[in-house]
Amino acid sequence: MTRRLTPAERLASADKDMLLNEIAQRSTWDRFLVEQAVFTFGLAHESFDCNMIRDVLPELGHGFLGAAINALSRGGIIQHTGRTVPSTQASTHGHRIGVWTLTQKGRHIAAQRRAAQARKAAA
Repeated sequence: MTRRLTPAERLASADKDMLLNEIAQRSTWDRFLVEQAVFTFGLAHESFDCNMIRDVLPELGHGFLGAAINALSRGGIIQHTGRTVPSTQASTHGHRIGVWTLTQKGRHIAAQRRAAQARKAAA
């Protein structure tokens, strides 16, 4: 049997949903940067984490990188490896973050993007 949420838990969940909606409304440029970083790290490394990605991206705003990673996971582009590492972001006080890998679908999309970039460069 599932436990009923308290009023405080329901409000916290509603606030979280509003924040995720706001993050999802961010510019397509920010989303593109995160996707490119994920594809680049995913092709170059067996696995990667947000510490690695955060080091190469400009400041994206609170929560955007995590929301983008969650969206890529839900879309079947990346999958959790079952491992975690401590966050290097000072404000997180070293909490654990997931380690990810590209799925076959993610590798296919990354390869298509790389080929399109090579065609543009050759033209």
